[in-house]
Amino acid sequence: MSLLNKLFGSSEAKEKKEEKVLPWIPLTEVSQLETIKEKSNTKTQAIFKHSTTCGISRMVMKQFVAAYNVAESDLDLYYLDLLNYREVSNETGYKFQVRHESPQLLIIKNGEVVKHDSHGSINAIDLSPFI
Repeated sequence: MSLLNKLFGSSEAKEKKEEKVLPWIPLTEVSQLETIKEKSNTKTQAIFKHSTTCGISRMVMKQFVAAYNVAESDLDLYYLDLLNYREVSNETGYKFQVRHESPQLLIIKNGEVVKHDSHGSINAIDLSPFI
């Protein structure tokens, strides 16, 4: 192995490193919000609102993904690209009575937001009490 590979890692090592993928459900339609509200009566629902052009949002999402450890059977995790789905983002705020922020995580149980936070505070949320 060459000195450069030792310092910077070989391309093979980088290819072997797998990226963690969460069980995201794309939130792309306003009609999904009613489904989320209804499903929250039997299973916790979460919406991660993400701005694809914001460095802070990207950093928070990367940290969220790395720390996420909830079974898919315990929580439905929705991903909202708020730039491409602005109408859905706006309606999310109205339906769940939460002021818009980005990035933002909403936890929904029994039809209501039981916890929400934004920016770095997202990663301080312990999801286990809501499952």
